[in-house]
Amino acid sequence: MEPDDVEISSSMFTSVSRTRKPKKGSINVRKTKEEFLRNFKRFDTVEDCTDHHYVSKGKASKQNSKNWVKAVQNDWKILEKDLPETIFVRAYESRMDLLRAVIIGPEGTPYHDGLFFFDIQFPDTYPSKPPKVYYHSGGLRINPNLYKCGKVCLSLLGTWSGRSREKWLPKESTMLQLLFSIQALILNQKPYFNEPGYEGSQGTRSGEAHSKAYSENVFILSLRTMVYSMKKPPKHFEEFVRSHYFMRALDIVKACNAYKDGAPVASMVKGGVQDIEETSQSGSKKFRTDVTSFMNTVVEEFVKLGVKEIEEMEKANAEITNTANRKRSRSSR
Repeated sequence: MEPDDVEISSSMFTSVSRTRKPKKGSINVRKTKEEFLRNFKRFDTVEDCTDHHYVSKGKASKQNSKNWVKAVQNDWKILEKDLPETIFVRAYESRMDLLRAVIIGPEGTPYHDGLFFFDIQFPDTYPSKPPKVYYHSGGLRINPNLYKCGKVCLSLLGTWSGRSREKWLPKESTMLQLLFSIQALILNQKPYFNEPGYEGSQGTRSGEAHSKAYSENVFILSLRTMVYSMKKPPKHFEEFVRSHYFMRALDIVKACNAYKDGAPVASMVKGGVQDIEETSQSGSKKFRTDVTSFMNTVVEEFVKLGVKEIEEMEKANAEITNTANRKRSRSSR
């Protein structure tokens, strides 16, 4: 490699992480974070709802019908019993009409490892009418169904047209079903085709090319969402956000480096690049440039969280860069 071609690659990150053993204090912190996440309840009730999007659209003292209370309590029971490992919900004791949920971005999608927050309100007409849902966007449009203003577009919510079986069914639909739908139908592998009218181009050369470009941009926005969440975590999830990103920091850095080296977007799962047909196409030059450009911002936040391995990597990479600069300086004389 010529001096001018020196770059910080994923192999350099890997070699650093292998040669430098984590310090005892770092191991203890990691164990503490791991234990916190393991014990963090998937469903729980809390008190303070002051930062909830719908807090001003209702009253704590409001008397709701028995059917309404029964329906909400039934949803609570289902959530407490059946939530998967990737969805967490908080209900408010003083405001039964409010919920807050966070969904971990699924593997094999451009949303992997991210945290996506939603504020929910049960209307007075629930369960005859579906809940209202607001997405904490941070001003970012990461999906055709998730607007910058926080609107969530989904047939089940009545915010988008759909077949009768896709709409809210008062005697059948549940909050758990709604959260599953957001995770599976919105935070999916190819969000481009969620855009009305685009689904017909799926499988075509043009459609897949546009989908790839869209997903690459989505991953960059997902990185920005990570930074937004770490800087301003919603109430009752502050330590969850910190612990989640502390534990996943190395995986995220590994994914970013793989993308910088040409791996296609959404191909990263735990253990490496997954075996999907898209892996035959490398990421675009723009994507690699964008990942390289924004990755430093994400890494800075991980360092603030106290991820010692990242700090050591940063120091090692600074040494590599300085060495490369010295070589360039000598070669130019």
